[in-house]
Amino acid sequence: MRLAKILFLTVAVAAVLSAVAALPDRLCFNGEGNYTFYVGTSSKDCREVTVNSGAALKRLTLSKVCGEATEYDDFDFESFLKEVNGKVIACEELSDSVNYYCTADLPYSVNLYGTKINLHVSVRGEKVKVASPIIFGGY
Repeated sequence: MRLAKILFLTVAVAAVLSAVAALPDRLCFNGEGNYTFYVGTSSKDCREVTVNSGAALKRLTLSKVCGEATEYDDFDFESFLKEVNGKVIACEELSDSVNYYCTADLPYSVNLYGTKINLHVSVRGEKVKVASPIIFGGY
């Protein structure tokens, strides 16, 4: 019986350690600032859950995540696109920002411009916000 308990505890600890090791892979981005999860079934019922640290752990506690976003102070757009295998589909210039709608190797998507869009990059001054599939709730 004692051997069975030790074996069970060893397997349980190994499973927890494996899950913790995989946590960073569960996030879309490696942002420097706040990390936001969009929770709901669509943009219509979406609520935002934002954390300033521990995003990977917070992700484990959420259900119905339909998107993610984060902000960058120092951002190289071309390098970022290469990291996510992204391609710009549409660009929108506003008075205070430039928005890029892209396809990329990211898990969430919406249909915009007749195409599956799953990356939205908004450049506003020195700040950049990225989201998958798009930035919900404005920026």
